[in-house]
Amino acid sequence: MKKSYYLFNPGRLSRKDNTLKFTPVDEDGVEGQPRYIPVEGVDDLYVLGSLDANSALYNFLGKNGICVHFFDYYENYTGSFMAKDGLLAGRMIVSQVDYYSNKAKRMAIAQKFIEGASHNMLKNLRYYDTRGKDLSLEVNQIEQYQVGIPECKKVDELMGIEGNIRQSYYQGVNKILNDFEMGARTKQPPQNPINALISFGNMMCYSQCLRAIHQTQLNPTISYLHTPGERRYSLALDIAEIFKPILVDRVIFKVINKRELQEKHFSEQLNRCLLNESGKKIFIKAFEDRLSETIQHRTLKRNVSYKHLVKLECYKLSKHLLGIEEYKPFKMWW
Repeated sequence: MKKSYYLFNPGRLSRKDNTLKFTPVDEDGVEGQPRYIPVEGVDDLYVLGSLDANSALYNFLGKNGICVHFFDYYENYTGSFMAKDGLLAGRMIVSQVDYYSNKAKRMAIAQKFIEGASHNMLKNLRYYDTRGKDLSLEVNQIEQYQVGIPECKKVDELMGIEGNIRQSYYQGVNKILNDFEMGARTKQPPQNPINALISFGNMMCYSQCLRAIHQTQLNPTISYLHTPGERRYSLALDIAEIFKPILVDRVIFKVINKRELQEKHFSEQLNRCLLNESGKKIFIKAFEDRLSETIQHRTLKRNVSYKHLVKLECYKLSKHLLGIEEYKPFKMWW
């Protein structure tokens, strides 16, 4: 089974036969112990430090269908190297554009994304409400906001409802966490450990959605909830809305409430807070463990990993766009 590999330290990546060779390099240019990664076991690479690699290496990665996701020093996602789009189809692109250009068709899909996201946020709150956290106020607020989703006529209105839902949800998050407080949601830069975790986790989720889209005929730049723009794969942002409560928030609750992550795993700077290297490793392991977990799929009648659920979501959207089957967002039922 292929898996993701994470490169934390600055270094050089090269090909050695059918193996990837990563050699860490310190600030003085001194090379450390090389790490060898069999290429047949690699799904994608996450680069969280500077990387020195040549075009021959990227040709090799492309031929083997390996994607590389890049993050800067401040944990911001900066871009991805993707293998050739061998699955892209003209019919799908035409359908995606048609659904975006038609206001009613676009709104119907955008509403489904918010419907799925808000349902999964409610599932999180209800789960902890039954375990001693009083979250009835936040649950009621979100349920009231949900009523307005089908009534929206414009995407801006829908995004306004989504903002209200998420504000109530984050108030509940503050009650779920034990030793930390989230406070207000702050981004670019995050101001405290929980905001740092949310930002980092959301980017990990975004990368997973982008990878899943790339494995289908969907074009990642044509989206419905988020407005398509330059230099971003906005469809991955759309799909990530559904999975952030499942993949990111549940992992945050786990690593914080079980004290796997503590104050020592964060670096507080002048006006921002970041995970340090040991903190990143702990969170990434928990995130990967979550992706590997399986559930009994109601339709397929077999165990499916959370990682595969993201790809299935892309297939469902594809069928909707091609007029095969109406799209229904993934909703937790447990």
